[in-house]
Amino acid sequence: LFILAIPEREQLTIKITAAAATFVSLVLSIIVYVQYEISSGGLQFLQDIPWITGFNINYSVGVDGISAPMVLLTAIVIFTGVFASWDMTNRIKEFFIFLLLLVTGVFGVFISRDLFFFYLFFEVAVIPMYLLIGIWGSTRKEYAAMKLTLYLLIGSAFALIGIIAVFFYASQQLGFATFDIQTLATVNYDLAFQKFAFFLFMIGFGVLVPIWPLHLWSPDGHVAAPTAVSMLHAGVLMKLGAYGLIRVGVFFFPEGAKYWAPVIAVLCIVNVVYGAMVAMVQKDLKFVIGYSSVSHMGYVLLGIAALNTLSLDGAVAQMFAHGIMTALFFALVGNIYHKAHTREIARFGGLAHQMPRVAAAFLIGGLASLGLPGLNNFVAEFLIFMGAFTRDQALFGGLISFQFLAILAISGIVITATYVLRVVMKTFFGPRKAEWDHLKDAHGVEMVPIVVLVATLLFFGLLPSLQVDIINSGVAPLVAKIEAAKAIGGIF
Repeated sequence: LFILAIPEREQLTIKITAAAATFVSLVLSIIVYVQYEISSGGLQFLQDIPWITGFNINYSVGVDGISAPMVLLTAIVIFTGVFASWDMTNRIKEFFIFLLLLVTGVFGVFISRDLFFFYLFFEVAVIPMYLLIGIWGSTRKEYAAMKLTLYLLIGSAFALIGIIAVFFYASQQLGFATFDIQTLATVNYDLAFQKFAFFLFMIGFGVLVPIWPLHLWSPDGHVAAPTAVSMLHAGVLMKLGAYGLIRVGVFFFPEGAKYWAPVIAVLCIVNVVYGAMVAMVQKDLKFVIGYSSVSHMGYVLLGIAALNTLSLDGAVAQMFAHGIMTALFFALVGNIYHKAHTREIARFGGLAHQMPRVAAAFLIGGLASLGLPGLNNFVAEFLIFMGAFTRDQALFGGLISFQFLAILAISGIVITATYVLRVVMKTFFGPRKAEWDHLKDAHGVEMVPIVVLVATLLFFGLLPSLQVDIINSGVAPLVAKIEAAKAIGGIF
């Protein structure tokens, strides 16, 4: 709103306003995270304002142990994204308005306690992507923007059908209309409805995760988007799908989740292995990170599919860790592309001579990607693998098990190490190339995203209990509900 009142020519004022606004969000998100009472658990920092009383729709917001880390993640990524866009000069007034509108939708999804507002904010987070990519993007930007929007709107349609079905089913059972998430979760949905509704949400939210084979929009969107939008796209937008699957799908329909979990588990292994294999042969730095994101979000899906405390703790932690890691990657690639005007890996070599800070930060991000102990990703992936190994369920008539799927997922780390080290070697190491002597290393405001994102990876990697404990307080009641649900055979 402030930026709307600033003249287009006052570019520095617009950027400072955006930075100040996101800094306030970051400070408040840290306060919420630090002051969240883990021992009490449940929803905290609640606000409830009636909106449409006839349907009992309320502006109801708050955070628990699952959403508090996601709010912090969003605040970190948007704050660093503003500084990653500091050198932009093309229509920056509109750019920052749409960027901040997008992140408003993301914040809204993570804090909504009303299913109507949850969906409303979900749409607010999706629509600005079309304009941000279509106007300020590169590399087939119109095609990528349209493809992304159509895929995500198809997913939204499935989710909307599920929300309407839940609303009418719950209204009949309760005797009154409500969109309150906590109240809807108390309804005793029959098994047939749970299977049907969970499938709708699995597709609706799965498109955004993205789950294979609904992932095709994601790499193109990553590559075409401007730097800050790529950071938000991979850092937080993809997390909306996984968060929705946990918050609505698993929370409302634990028996439906048990039924469809084997499908998610099998598909997520395709995510992990296929995404990593495709990333290994890419020639464009952004495409490597785009397919890497598809692969790493497969670990999140595996954690959700295992449906136990360890795996769900790991899934939420991986959402946070992957968001920080990919935001760092895209900030660095954007820095290189802005100066070199190319992302083709084969053209580089020895960039560490000209850009040592960028090279060091990229290496840290790469080590996080392959799960190096001491960085945030290791803790998350370790919890997911442990949770998958403890899930005792045979699939396909006993031919494979969750333990076998976990082993396949671990193999993805080996493939990840291969393509990450390949990219680092071909881009940053080797003889100095005089062609790139004009490139300047990251400096000034360009160091803000690098320092903040690297520090976050290290902080939660070295002190994982500060993250896992708060996540576990949110996961524990969810797991209790899953364990209380009757045991049923999965679809396989």
